[in-house]
Amino acid sequence: MIENIPLSHILIFSTLIFFTGVYGFLTRKNMITMLISIELVLNAVNINFVAINKYMFPEQLEGHFFTLFIIGIAAAEAAVAIALFINLYRNIRSIDVDEVTEMKH
Repeated sequence: MIENIPLSHILIFSTLIFFTGVYGFLTRKNMITMLISIELVLNAVNINFVAINKYMFPEQLEGHFFTLFIIGIAAAEAAVAIALFINLYRNIRSIDVDEVTEMKH
C-alpha cells in the first residue's frame, strides 16, 4: 500500500500539513484553533517518522514507536490545555489570546 507511493509525495503532503499548522498557530487568536494547529504540526511529524522509517528501514519499527510516544504526549497536552481553557472561560468568559493577560483566581 504505502510502497506504491513515492516518498517525495508523502513528504510534500506532510510539509503542507506542517505549514498549515504553523500558519494557523501564528494567525489565529482563539486558543482552541491554536491547539488544533499544534496538533496538525505534531501529526505532520508523525507522518514523517512513519514514512521515512518505512522507506529506510522497512523491517524495523522505530518510527512507529516514536509516533506512539508523540501521540501520548499530544493527548496529555490536549487534556491540560482543555483544562486551562475551561478555567479561563469560567474566570474571564473568553479564550481569545488578546483578552487573556494573566490567570486569575
